[in-house]
Amino acid sequence: MAEKKDIQLLPVYLVNGEDHLKRDVTVGRLKARIEKLGDLSFNSDRFDGATADGEAIAAACETMPFASEKRLVVVVDADRLSKPSQKALADYAKAPCDTTVLLLVSDKLAKNTALYKAVAAVGKQAVIDCTSPQKRDLPNQVRAMAPAHGITIAPNAAALLVELVGEDTVHLDEELRKLALSCAGKGAVSEADVRSLVARVNEAKPWQFVDAFSARNVKECMRILSIMPSASPHALLRQCVSRIRELVCAKSMSNAGNPQRALAAELGMQDWRVKNHMAWARGFSEAELRGALRSSLECERKMKGGSDPEAAFLDWVLLVAGR
Repeated sequence: MAEKKDIQLLPVYLVNGEDHLKRDVTVGRLKARIEKLGDLSFNSDRFDGATADGEAIAAACETMPFASEKRLVVVVDADRLSKPSQKALADYAKAPCDTTVLLLVSDKLAKNTALYKAVAAVGKQAVIDCTSPQKRDLPNQVRAMAPAHGITIAPNAAALLVELVGEDTVHLDEELRKLALSCAGKGAVSEADVRSLVARVNEAKPWQFVDAFSARNVKECMRILSIMPSASPHALLRQCVSRIRELVCAKSMSNAGNPQRALAAELGMQDWRVKNHMAWARGFSEAELRGALRSSLECERKMKGGSDPEAAFLDWVLLVAGR
């Protein structure tokens, strides 16, 4: 009994964020703590936020546990609860039942919602942040995850794994588990190991190509195209032309007092979205930008007139981005 009393559980938790691995581990640990207090097979309910009713969830929370100190009520996709349902649970969180743990699991429940605020008011540990790490930090996280599988992984190998698999930490952890089966006891997992054992499931994003195009980095453009097999050349052409128009605008504002802010206001974008536009614009002359717009019309005509769209687009990219 003393051990049970030592387990201090809050009546409401919010596990919030898109790092699914961290989220799964957090939810698993909370369930394990509650299972020490009684059998959850008779004392748990699970609701889907996309379809569940807040009043029904609150009623489940008010149900007394059977042969246990606690009940567990889990709501997945809590950020998809309707506004009335969120209000019902926010009201419940203000006076929760002390024999139930309500566990809300969410990708991105906003901090300014009444439900988030109500849960945060329950206690300092009530909101558990599972925000995904930024992509630049993922290789280091992969290296930190590897020892749990009995291996270590070299920095360049971790970076390659992220490139091949993507940013989902659950998928990254699964690939580390597979690598451990082949590489355990061989020293650090190398880039060659990853390249030979891990299949690419992650494509590059169109914005990455457009950024490389804007920087006139032809080599990077070709590399990104090679790992973006499903990208439509028609869609990429439209995005590149939109970027050229933005660079024309940036060129015209280069003498403004705060050109980045002026450009963001003119384009109706946030400042961070145009942070590189001035540097990219300096990489082109005005004549080159105007010529790129004219040649894009010819490229589009070829793509729609029977020419190979990919070849026509590639020719245009080389014409515009090549120096």
